[in-house]
Amino acid sequence: MESAWLESATAWISAHPTAAGALIFLIAFCDALVILGIVVPALPLLFAVGALIGLGHINGPYALVCATLGAFIGDGLSYWIGRRWGPQLRSRWPFSRYPQWLDSGESMFRRHGTKSIVIARFVGAVRPFVPAIAGMLHMPLRRYALPSLAACVFWSASFLAPGWVLGASYNAVAAVADRLAIVLGTLVVAIALVWACVLYTWRWFAAHADNLLSRALRWTRAHPHLGRYAAALIDPNRPESPSLVMLAACLLAISWAWFTLLASLLASGGPLAIDHRVHEFMWNLRNPLADRLMAALASLGDAAVLGPAAVVALGYLLWRRRWMAATHWVAALVFGLALTALLEQAIDMPRPPTAPEGFGFPSVAVTMSTIVFGFFAVLIARELPGRTRVWPYLVAGIVTTLLGFARLYLGAHWPSDLVGGTLFGILWLLMLGIAYRRHVARSFWMRPLAILFYGTFALAAVWHAPRSVDALLAKFEAATPTTVLAHEQWWQRDWATLPDQRNERDIRRRWPLDVQVAGPLEPLRARLVTQGWRVQPQADWVATVGLLDEDTPAREQPVLPATLDAHAETLLLLHDGRDGNEQYALRLWQAPAILNDGTPLWVGTTQTLRLSRPLDSAVLWLPEKDDGHAHALVKSALKDFESVESPHPASGAPVLRLRTAPATSGQ
Repeated sequence: MESAWLESATAWISAHPTAAGALIFLIAFCDALVILGIVVPALPLLFAVGALIGLGHINGPYALVCATLGAFIGDGLSYWIGRRWGPQLRSRWPFSRYPQWLDSGESMFRRHGTKSIVIARFVGAVRPFVPAIAGMLHMPLRRYALPSLAACVFWSASFLAPGWVLGASYNAVAAVADRLAIVLGTLVVAIALVWACVLYTWRWFAAHADNLLSRALRWTRAHPHLGRYAAALIDPNRPESPSLVMLAACLLAISWAWFTLLASLLASGGPLAIDHRVHEFMWNLRNPLADRLMAALASLGDAAVLGPAAVVALGYLLWRRRWMAATHWVAALVFGLALTALLEQAIDMPRPPTAPEGFGFPSVAVTMSTIVFGFFAVLIARELPGRTRVWPYLVAGIVTTLLGFARLYLGAHWPSDLVGGTLFGILWLLMLGIAYRRHVARSFWMRPLAILFYGTFALAAVWHAPRSVDALLAKFEAATPTTVLAHEQWWQRDWATLPDQRNERDIRRRWPLDVQVAGPLEPLRARLVTQGWRVQPQADWVATVGLLDEDTPAREQPVLPATLDAHAETLLLLHDGRDGNEQYALRLWQAPAILNDGTPLWVGTTQTLRLSRPLDSAVLWLPEKDDGHAHALVKSALKDFESVESPHPASGAPVLRLRTAPATSGQ
């Protein structure tokens, strides 16, 4: 969160608090202004402002007042514009070109009256237009102003609150949850983007189907030789024609995108530059808590999960004697899998360094998930009423996103593998969808089929995921270090080549690595336990959720795990502090180097942890700036081992290195 741009922004805001209020006012004002409001991204901007409030860079009440005034004055100006121009506003650009903007606002206003002023505040598509409609219809100013002010107050508070809460709890959560918050946040953003893309693409095609159909008909008349092949898809006497045109348009667009991606990969001879950047970014987010969650999500594409759902759907179609639907369903699965496997063998794409054998271009799991859920959406969507037809496609998009993101996190694929698999899956299901829609006009009762398919998938996922997590994580363990150090040379001087702190972008999490250990950890663990230290097993999700239990004594609440170069902690030991709100910690990880005689090498950090209750909702042990007491306590407890302490040349901080077993002779 404390990236360079944010540091610059917070520094500027701290130096110009009044100007920050003016900026907040301007954001809310532009968002409320007719026309301009549809292009101003108020939600992410105010979320960022809220985060800065929580971090203490902006005064909260001041920001709330500025946002409220900006929204209220912007609404008022829109109201005045509507009242000043009246119905003539429709004849002026851009409303003359996009009349639906005012139509949607007027429809809401006539349906809800005064309440629409409050409702529209929270509906981005109509927010800038309802005040103008109120003015156009000569709503009395007295009736307009009070609901508008109330709506602006609630809107400002609602849009600032999420970021405010996040900012207030960020320091606490980031200090202990490490990269977990970034992983979950990135996953939520990915799902939201896919949701928006599917929803608005479907709505755009639904709104423009008739126009596309008429253009296609004109094209067939202008090109009689080629047009006769397209005419079969766009017979205006068939009610399915608009849907077929939508599928055909999507087919052309997806085909172009897929072949463009394939040509780029073949031309570059391997993964693109963005593949390497995204892979490195995701690999650096590895966290023990996120690992098991992502491994469970990555198993959604396994045959043990997709297979039962596909078989149950096929069985239902056969039982109902829907022979054509069953035939297309089998074709979607069998030929989709065969074509994907053939493509994977034909294209020799280097795998990510973290991916074992069997993970290539395109991703088979992502492709098959796209085909299974996508073609099932084609089967049942037309049986749904109105706007609910988009829901099967949204479900398909979410499942594919969860699967793809999890495999990207684990390092199983390049991003291009996932994008290529998704596009190829969509390409194949669109071709089948067009064929199915052209040959099948009979409707059927889809609710039992949907319940069986989605229910079987959910049950199979719940059963399979816990059983596959450990095996899947074993395939994607962080690589063994390749740097080899001679044992005695490490002891004498090469210890200084190991890092002196964690490699973190956030300076607050660059904990000093002030302990180095050669040898097995069991003697060290046993010695510390006799000195009053206690071993904490690695916290899992059950323990993490338990942090919200206010009845559990703080001393019994776990310290959340942390990683070093994608490695989870090997050992975490805790010792009571000087009071009930303090304790000391020793964390040890596998070192980023190995010794030539096979002796295990470890690096670690000593910390002072302070009890914190962010937002009064959880008990967290947070690392604070250490005064050296934890380091001294560890050094004293391990004095019986062969040890030496020297300042690290990079930081000057003392580093304790010790051996738990004698060095092997003959080095």
